Amino acid sequence: MIAGSAHADELRERANSIFKPIPDKVTEVRGHAVSEDQAILGHKLWFDPRLSRSHVISCNTCHNLSIGGSDNVTTSIGHGWQKGPRNSPTVLNAVFNAAQFWDGRAKDLQEQAKGPVQASVEMNNTPDRVVATLKSIPEYVTEFKKAFPKDKDPVSFDNMAYALEAFEVSLTTPNSPFDRFLKGDDKALDAQQKEGLALFMDAGCIACHNGVNVGGQGYFPFGVIKKPGADVLPEGDKGRFAVTNTAADEYVFRAAPLRNIALTPPYFHSGKVWDLEQAVAIMGDSQLG
Repeated sequence: MIAGSAHADELRERANSIFKPIPDKVTEVRGHAVSEDQAILGHKLWFDPRLSRSHVISCNTCHNLSIGGSDNVTTSIGHGWQKGPRNSPTVLNAVFNAAQFWDGRAKDLQEQAKGPVQASVEMNNTPDRVVATLKSIPEYVTEFKKAFPKDKDPVSFDNMAYALEAFEVSLTTPNSPFDRFLKGDDKALDAQQKEGLALFMDAGCIACHNGVNVGGQGYFPFGVIKKPGADVLPEGDKGRFAVTNTAADEYVFRAAPLRNIALTPPYFHSGKVWDLEQAVAIMGDSQLG
């Protein structure tokens, strides 16, 4: 028992140098406190399909909070039944990512929230049309005034995005077995899980998957050792290259956060792999050799 406890302490100490527990609550973004009124407004906007041009698609359509914060399809279905180019990432714990989207093109959740609303294959709307819709709904006019009392014209596209961000920072999953282990509970993980944690660290997975979100912090080429086939890594999607136009960023993507990963198949930006064990094997071959 003493030996087992000592081993757990050693494993925990090492893990805490690489990962961090999810905090119980996030109360600010970019140094500014998030108000309850803003979060409540964001919650209502999240589920409102009237943000889309068709009045059919809401944020929750592609980031369903009841199934892990994604939609469990290869690529999301958007405006006019179009299919999006990439798999929908989970919004759970997204506040802990260094940037948003698979290519990191949005620096934070407020900027990210504006993207899908305007994307032609997603919600296909415009800022002016969104604002006009919101201003036509008396309840929203009242709630925007309450959430942004210092603004002369509170119903704005920027404030819509900020309210969505205020709601999204509440979408965290603290107190998981992994978090409890990091905080000192030896029984939170069983022997097999502890063995898996040790292997995860020893094998080199932590080079890309670390921090609070076990990923989401940096950009890495998909295929460090060997590129996977085109069925997993489509040749037409060059990842971060589209953002930076730098040759070194071809097929570079933000490392996927691994929190709640069992809930969010299919995997990778292409959404082509449904089995988690297969996804791990592909990563082992392509990234570690």
